[in-house]
Amino acid sequence: MSVVVLISGRGSNLEAILDAGLPVSAVISNVAGAGGLAVAARRGVATRVVPHGDYPTREAFEMALMREIDAFAPLVIAHAGFMRIVTSGYVQHYRWRSLNIHPSLLPSFTGLHTHERALAAGVKLHGCTAHFVTEDLDGGPIVIQAAVPVLPGDDAGALAARVLRQEHVVYPRAVRWLLEDRLVVENGRVSVRGGDAQYLLADRA
Repeated sequence: MSVVVLISGRGSNLEAILDAGLPVSAVISNVAGAGGLAVAARRGVATRVVPHGDYPTREAFEMALMREIDAFAPLVIAHAGFMRIVTSGYVQHYRWRSLNIHPSLLPSFTGLHTHERALAAGVKLHGCTAHFVTEDLDGGPIVIQAAVPVLPGDDAGALAARVLRQEHVVYPRAVRWLLEDRLVVENGRVSVRGGDAQYLLADRA
């Protein structure tokens, strides 16, 4: 029973997952220089690199990626800053086993530049969402969310930092629930066996 974590960058959510004591068997990146690979190596976790630019199509890249993932036989695949849109073939192969963390309160602000867009929209609450990976970009069933206040004088950097601290709280929790087979998906909605709260409200955190 293990987790494979997919990354493209610095690996801060990976580090949160490792700090939570979750059984990470491998970290795989599509970027050779991703900082999270060094994080994994320092923790004695196996690393692999599958550069997406080495493949002529998205499907060919995903076939190579899935071979690497499946070699570790994980129960859960955690996208942690993995900056690739996946195809239906990938989604079907890992249906209800793959999670993502997104820096907004979905369904608001899917895609990129979430903090800038939240500030431009004048919202008073922003946050993050852990959700299942589906064919819809940032549109899979929501597992858990954390909300943070948008404070006077915030810029995108300050807001991003406040949200990231909550990502590090909720994402390991979502991964653990899936590992423990506590997540139930019915009619596009997720519940947790045992009744744990699926939202956090951070007070100026």
